[in-house]
Amino acid sequence: MSGKLKVHVDPDKCQGHARCKALAGELFDLDAYGNAHEKGDGTVPPGLEDKAYLARANCPENAIDVTED
Repeated sequence: MSGKLKVHVDPDKCQGHARCKALAGELFDLDAYGNAHEKGDGTVPPGLEDKAYLARANCPENAIDVTED
């Protein structure tokens, strides 16, 4: 994998379960309603790639995308 990973939360799918924040708080924040969004531009810092995939796998609404930039 040569590119950087990015995470993105689809705001139309997110239902505020906050599992991503619990599992990968370095990558996600919650809004005033408890819905998640990626921090910054969604770039995953080196060493946190596994957490990005863990958050995606544990999202009950499949609202998280992990892509290679």
